Amino acid sequence: MTVSTPARRSLVPLRTGATALLALGLVSACSSAGTPAATPSATAAQADALTITDPWVKATDEPMTAAFGVLENSSDQDVRIVSATTELSTMELHEMTTDAAGAMVMQQKEGGFVVEAGGSHVLAPDGDHIMFMDLTAPVEPGDEVTLTLTAEDGSTFELTAPARSFAGAEEEYVGEGDTDMDMDMDDGTATEGAHSDHEGHDE
Repeated sequence: MTVSTPARRSLVPLRTGATALLALGLVSACSSAGTPAATPSATAAQADALTITDPWVKATDEPMTAAFGVLENSSDQDVRIVSATTELSTMELHEMTTDAAGAMVMQQKEGGFVVEAGGSHVLAPDGDHIMFMDLTAPVEPGDEVTLTLTAEDGSTFELTAPARSFAGAEEEYVGEGDTDMDMDMDDGTATEGAHSDHEGHDE
C-alpha cells in the first residue's frame, strides 16, 4: 500500500509571507521613527515690523542732541524698543515729565518705547525721543546720522536720519547726580544753566 506524504511546499510560502509582513512592519515603524516631528515656524523678529516716517536729528555743536520721527509697527503684536546705539555717542530713550516744581523735564523712559500692534509711536521734541548723550563731534545741518534701535527680542532696526537746524528741543535733563540741563521746549529759548557741562541742546 502506498502512503501519501503531505505536501510541505505550502509552508515555505507561508513562512515567507509572514517574514515579509514582519519586515514591512519594521520598515514602517522605522520610517515613522525616522521622520522628524513638524516644528512650528520661527517667530518673526519684532524689529522687522518697524518703519519710521520723517526721521531727523537736531543739528548741534554741543555734547547732547536728540532724534525724532514716527515709528510704525505693521505687525499684530506690540513691539518694545529697549535701547538705541550709534557710533557718535552713547544713547538713551527719553520721555518728558513734570518735576516736583511743575517744570517739564526729560528723563530716561523706564521700559523703553512701546509701538502698539498696527499702530505708531511719535518721537517729538515735547515727548518721547532718542537722546545722544555725549557726542564726539558736531552734527551739522544736512549730515546723515545712522542709529540702531534694539527690540525686546534682541532684533534690530537701523535707520538713517538727516540733521536739521531746530531752535526747540531745549529741555531740562534730569540724569544721575548733578547732570541737569536747563532748556525751554516750547519757544526754543535756552535758559541759563549752571547744573553741569551737559547744556548741549542750545543752538
